[in-house]
Amino acid sequence: MAPEIQSLCPSTTAALLLLAACLAAAVAALDAADYARPPLPAGGGGRRVLFANGLGLTPQMGWNSWNHFQCDINEAVVRSTADALVAIGLAKAGYTYVNLDDCWADSERTKEVGYMVANPKTFPSGIKALADYVHSKGLKLGIYSSAGTRTCSNRMPGSLGYEERDAKMFASWGVDYLKYDNCYRDGTPETVRFGRMSRALVNSGRPIFYSLCEWGFMEVPKWGGMYGNSWRTTGDINDTWSGMLDNIDLNDAYARYAKPGGWNDPDMLEVGNGGMAYNEYVVHFSLWAIAKAPLVIGCDVTRVSNETLGILSNAEVIAISQDRLGVQGQKVSKYGNDLEVWAGQLSGHRKAVLLLNRGATRSASITAAWPDVGIRRGVAVEARDVWKHETLPGWFTGSLTAVVGPHSCKLFVLTPVPS
Repeated sequence: MAPEIQSLCPSTTAALLLLAACLAAAVAALDAADYARPPLPAGGGGRRVLFANGLGLTPQMGWNSWNHFQCDINEAVVRSTADALVAIGLAKAGYTYVNLDDCWADSERTKEVGYMVANPKTFPSGIKALADYVHSKGLKLGIYSSAGTRTCSNRMPGSLGYEERDAKMFASWGVDYLKYDNCYRDGTPETVRFGRMSRALVNSGRPIFYSLCEWGFMEVPKWGGMYGNSWRTTGDINDTWSGMLDNIDLNDAYARYAKPGGWNDPDMLEVGNGGMAYNEYVVHFSLWAIAKAPLVIGCDVTRVSNETLGILSNAEVIAISQDRLGVQGQKVSKYGNDLEVWAGQLSGHRKAVLLLNRGATRSASITAAWPDVGIRRGVAVEARDVWKHETLPGWFTGSLTAVVGPHSCKLFVLTPVPS
C-alpha cells in the first residue's frame, strides 16, 4: 500500500491524514460488524441479559403439536386442543400457549411479494382467524419457522432473508410465540441468523415470546439470552427413558445461565405419548420442573388419560417450575451409577429436592445431605412430598432419606422451621 499512498498524497501531512481516515473507516466497519453480531459473553458467571420483551419471567407453559401430530395438523386439531385445555383445567393450571409446529404453511411464499401463507387445505381460515379463536379462549397462539431457507420438514419455507417481513406478518396475525428452528442453514453463524429474527420481533410492534430451537450448537446458553426467552440445549427429545435422561443431563451443564426472562430448554414434554411408564413420566415431569425447563405438553390433550392429566396438572410440582425466584435446580450428588440428588433454591428460603433412582431393577435408599442441597448445618426443615400431597411427620435436621423405586423419584419441598 505504501507506493499507492505516496502517489495519491505527495505531502507527508496529506499521507497522515489519509492514513487517519483509513483507520477511522476500519474502526467504523468493526463497530458495524459488532452491531450485526454481538460478542459472546465472557466465560464464567451467569448470562448477560440483553433481550427484554417482558415475557418469560417464569418458564413458558403450553402445548405444541409436533411430538404427537408432527405434520398431521390442521385448524380443527388446534381449535379442539384449545377447547380441551380449557375444559380439562390445564389452561387454569398455567398452560397458556397453543403452539403450531412445522407444516402449517403453504409450500412456497406468494410470488408477488414473498409472504408466507397458511396451507389452504389444512388451515383454510388462515392464522389470523385461528389466533382470534385461541385468544377467545383466554389462551395465546404460537407459530413456527426456521432460521434457514426451509423448515425441517422441507414442506414450508423458512424465514432466512425474510425476518422483518415474517415478524411483522406474525404480529399482524396476533401471534404470541415463535419457535425458531435451525434447518436448511446457509453457513451463516447461528448468532447472526437467530439475532436477525430477534431484532425483527422487537421491531414487529407486538410482544412475541422467542424460543430459539438451535439444538445446543455453539454453546447457545452462553449467548441465547441476548436474543430470546428460551433456547434449546439439546437435540430433539424421544419418548424413551434413556432419551429423556440424556436431554436433561445435557441441559444440566448450563444451569447458571437460566434466569427470569430466559430459560434452558431440553425440549418438550413427552408425558402421555405412551413410550414410558407412569412412574417414568413422573420423573420426566419432576426433572423438567426442578430444572425450570419449559413445560410444553406434547400429547393429544383431547384424549388424555386421568393418569396423564394428574401428572400434568399437579399444582405443587408446577409451583416449583413457576417459582418467582427462577433458579434452575441441578444435580448436586450422585451415588454409584444410578442414584442421584437434584436440588434448587426456591423463594421463601425453601429448597426443592429430588431423589432419583435411574436403576431398572431394585428400590434404593437415597439421602439428601444438607451440605449438598445448600442448607446450613443445624437447620431443621419441614418436608413436603409434592406427589403424595402430604407433609412428612416430624422435622429433619442434617439430611433427608427416602426409599425410591426403580425408574422413579421422590420430589420434596423443604421449608425451614423457625428456630
